[in-house]
Amino acid sequence: MKRMSIYRILAVLVTATILFSACTKENAEVRLESRLATSQLLNVTSNSATVVGFVKAEGPGFSEKGVCYNTATAPTIANNKIAYTGQTTTATYNVTLTGLAYATKYYARAYATIKESGTIYGEEYSFTTLPVVPVLTTAAITVITGNSAKGGGNVTTTGGAEVTVRGIVYGIKAAPTVADSKTTDDKGLGAFVSTLASLKGNTTYFVRAYATNSAGTGYGPEVSFKTLVDLPVVTTAAVTAVTKVSAVSGGEVTYDGGATVTEKGLVWSKNANPTITDTKIAGGTGLGAFVSNLTSLTLFTTYHVRAYATNSAGTAYGADVQFTTLANIRTWNIPGDYVAASYPGTTFADWSPDKSPQVISTVAAPDKLEGYVYMSKATNEWKFASQPNWDGPNYGDGGSGKLDANGGNFKSAEGYYKINADAAAMTYTAVATVWGVIGSATPKSWDDETPLTYNSTSRTWTGIVHLTAAEFKFRANHNWDYNYGSSSKDANLNAGGDNIPVTVESDYAITLDLSRPNAYTYTANRWGIIGDATAGGWDNDTNMTWDATKKVFTLTLDLKSSGAFKFRANDGWDINLGGNLNALTAGGDNLTITANGNYTVTLDPFNLKATVTKN
Repeated sequence: MKRMSIYRILAVLVTATILFSACTKENAEVRLESRLATSQLLNVTSNSATVVGFVKAEGPGFSEKGVCYNTATAPTIANNKIAYTGQTTTATYNVTLTGLAYATKYYARAYATIKESGTIYGEEYSFTTLPVVPVLTTAAITVITGNSAKGGGNVTTTGGAEVTVRGIVYGIKAAPTVADSKTTDDKGLGAFVSTLASLKGNTTYFVRAYATNSAGTGYGPEVSFKTLVDLPVVTTAAVTAVTKVSAVSGGEVTYDGGATVTEKGLVWSKNANPTITDTKIAGGTGLGAFVSNLTSLTLFTTYHVRAYATNSAGTAYGADVQFTTLANIRTWNIPGDYVAASYPGTTFADWSPDKSPQVISTVAAPDKLEGYVYMSKATNEWKFASQPNWDGPNYGDGGSGKLDANGGNFKSAEGYYKINADAAAMTYTAVATVWGVIGSATPKSWDDETPLTYNSTSRTWTGIVHLTAAEFKFRANHNWDYNYGSSSKDANLNAGGDNIPVTVESDYAITLDLSRPNAYTYTANRWGIIGDATAGGWDNDTNMTWDATKKVFTLTLDLKSSGAFKFRANDGWDINLGGNLNALTAGGDNLTITANGNYTVTLDPFNLKATVTKN
């Protein structure tokens, strides 16, 4: 080889070496510094969380990378760490932290260890693990009866969240939950006592304490117990078919208490809450309904009955049901050819016992019947019917005031008759009466009656009488054989009763109602108007006076359109009228005024009509 060629080769090698060296230095100068980020936090649970690291630049290379964590800030690999061991195909890597404490705040960072220069860290993330369900124990069951028991539990750990409710769950199947029967016994940490009620007798129950927080419901260990035999449950049937000496009742055993019902039936007494030591009627055994007949009772007497049921735990009773046997009261009907004409607007009909007026006896005098009957025809024929039909016995005129089953029709002139019959003596009387008021409060004082008028539509005697502050009674036929007062000091009347007091002098609308045998009543009402349409407002009545010519109560006064008014009796709200002026009703709506002005107001209290006329 020529020397020149050798020199040339050496020159090329030297140049190449210089160039290679220059390129290597340049590459070393542009290599990126190692950088790392903590980019995301995923799937936090009560004991784990996933942290995502991100390699921004690997630099000279990592010998290890992963996530470090601690309960204090700025965690390092000297605290807790988990190295990433998976395949690196992307810049991100996921590390799941496990074994964490519940409801605890943690701090975590991605880390990477560089071979030559140590460990670098990404940004810090914080998170709090979720709470867990509470931990608790279940107390032993005590105080066991046939339908109740005592239990409870102890919340030993809240699980990192407030215990909002606690108690016990129970049922006849194992592992009961809050979907079954449960108690509610306060909240929070600590022991509690529970009462189990409405249990079935002779039954095994399973019980667990429970406590609930935001994580859910935790349960204590399961315990079981068995109730004792309970008393049966029995209901008392309504009393029916009541007569003077008998009745029908019974009951139903709806629950046997967990043992065989060996006897059931009815107990009764004149005293409340009878027991099996009183009179009893057996009605069988076991569950189900039964019927009992009560016999040999005393007429017009109040009795108490209760159903009963007996098992090995004892005897239980249903509710106390009270009833009264019928009195020995007679009801006779007064059919005749007078009925339809005398009782217009009713369902009464001629010669129909079931559609006729009646006479009735009393408990004190069961054989003596009485009642008032109006006969409007000039001549009226009638009989006594002892039943609401013609099956008899029926009684006619036996002559000389005697009743005769074969007698002919009684004949009476027009009149309002007080009819009496004696079923034992077989006698009768029929006296025509005309009624009025008498007394120191009336216009004729005690000398004679101020007459009332019979109204066949309302079947009452009515009239307007000016009464002073004194006394009065009702009397017929200008003598004291027929008179009524009120010994009970109310609206009820009794023969020969006490005088009726009058405390305020005024014009009174009086009604005497003798249409119901042995239940005679009266009203005596003075009338006025009240309301904010009047000067007295709703506090004071403005009294009305009787106009004998127009036969209405009347009053002239100023009324305001901004108010309303009603008709009121006796300065009280027991009796008041409102609604439609042409058909007033008791307790009806307020009446209104359309314009201010002076008005004349009238009231017909018997036909319930009124007028309001502007003057």
